[in-house]
Amino acid sequence: MRIIGTAQLRLAHAAIAALALALTLAACTASPPTLEPQAALPAPAKPAETTDMSPAVLREHQRILATYGGVYNDPKLQGIIEQTVERLVAASERPDLHYKVTLLNSQSINAFALPSGQLYATRGLVALANDESELASVLAHEMGHVIARHAAVREEQAKQAALVGRVVSDVISDPEVGALALAKSKLALASFSRAQEFEADAIGIGIAARAGYDPYGAVRFLSSMERNSELKPQQSGGSIDPRAPDFLSSHPATPERITNATANARQFSGPSAAATAAAGTVGVRDRAAYLSGINGIVFGEDPSEGFVRGRRFLHPRLGFTFTAPEGFTLDNTAQAVLGVKHGGGQALRLDVVRVPSEQTLAGYLTSGWIEKIDPSTVEDVTVNGFPGATAAAKGDQWDFRLYAIRFGSDVYRFIFATKHRTPETDRIFRESVGTFRRMSLAEIEDAKPLRLQVVTVGPGDTVEKLANRMALADRQVERFRVLNGLEPGEKLKSGSEVKIVVE
Repeated sequence: MRIIGTAQLRLAHAAIAALALALTLAACTASPPTLEPQAALPAPAKPAETTDMSPAVLREHQRILATYGGVYNDPKLQGIIEQTVERLVAASERPDLHYKVTLLNSQSINAFALPSGQLYATRGLVALANDESELASVLAHEMGHVIARHAAVREEQAKQAALVGRVVSDVISDPEVGALALAKSKLALASFSRAQEFEADAIGIGIAARAGYDPYGAVRFLSSMERNSELKPQQSGGSIDPRAPDFLSSHPATPERITNATANARQFSGPSAAATAAAGTVGVRDRAAYLSGINGIVFGEDPSEGFVRGRRFLHPRLGFTFTAPEGFTLDNTAQAVLGVKHGGGQALRLDVVRVPSEQTLAGYLTSGWIEKIDPSTVEDVTVNGFPGATAAAKGDQWDFRLYAIRFGSDVYRFIFATKHRTPETDRIFRESVGTFRRMSLAEIEDAKPLRLQVVTVGPGDTVEKLANRMALADRQVERFRVLNGLEPGEKLKSGSEVKIVVE
């Protein structure tokens, strides 16, 4: 969670009302990165690692580190990634380019590149991959963006789109014509970006294949990404299918990328993946060495970010915990802890803000950062010994119950949203806030991150048996299959190695 500055506190009521939509959508997107409060952001990279960067690149590099939890320090894993990049560079269209890879301490599944050749991959992405060819496919894809100079070309396209916007606002008086022109310009920009992704996929698969890697690594990893997105909590009534084509997305929908990646891979290994694999001509996967390299890495949230454990959230570094109401699913994001109740009729947000010590919490709630506060509902409260205040607000479509609790030098805001506020919903929200408390020293010491553990499948082991060993709150069997790239119904082979998640 990130502490919000005073200048950011004045929020429009419409923006607060968008809380519920944001929470619903959060369940359908890739896992976002998480940050601890600004006072404890990750330290900048060591000078030796950044001396060859221009000031602009260095600023962007430091911003990325701050956004994605800093550097994940694992010399063995870093060595595997760097060796993979060296192998890819030698086989690329531009072997003269130099790349530096940074492994980011984030559970999100993401990778990207700067035009300068800075490559970034999150440990969440590394954990999802099942062999070196899958990792190589991602790194080669990002190299493809650099080789094709997509960043520079997209910047020019964005400038053209901005110009269209200015012309529309300055010249076109008919609002319908103006809206159509803007829509066309945005669609063109999105389509251009989609074309870039397909081009980077094609370049990356070619690089990986020429480097001797299995070109189908890209297909397998994209399939794992798609299935992983389906594990995100879905809300009934208006949920978004993550597999559906999104024509205004900056990235193509995954099924399209899988189809195109399969076609590209066939150019390097023949029409049948099964036949070429049986003949041993597909390419290197290096599964055993890769699994050895990721054995023991942190899985999910880092201790500096706090942990979601079912309905409970605990932050050992900041020393507090709380439990969401029954039926809620929590998501720890960069800005806040978000929660959605099954069915989508209720939502919550917990974040941290700076409030002057001389300002009362009741005064803060009515200071204008949210509109339409009901004055009759404002009251001072005490939550497990901490001073607080509560109030209710009513929007056009959502009702809100707000709590502000002073914990140390910061103020924690609970924002509960419901379609229809009733005494019963107020009671449920009040009971949830009542679980907000200071963690004991024993709880802090016991709050350790989850880790990946590589185990050997025994003669009697099944998917269900090993999945039950996973320290995850729900859907262990499905998560085990996705984590290990197993198709539905696929059985384990005795003597093979698989990943499980343990405490």
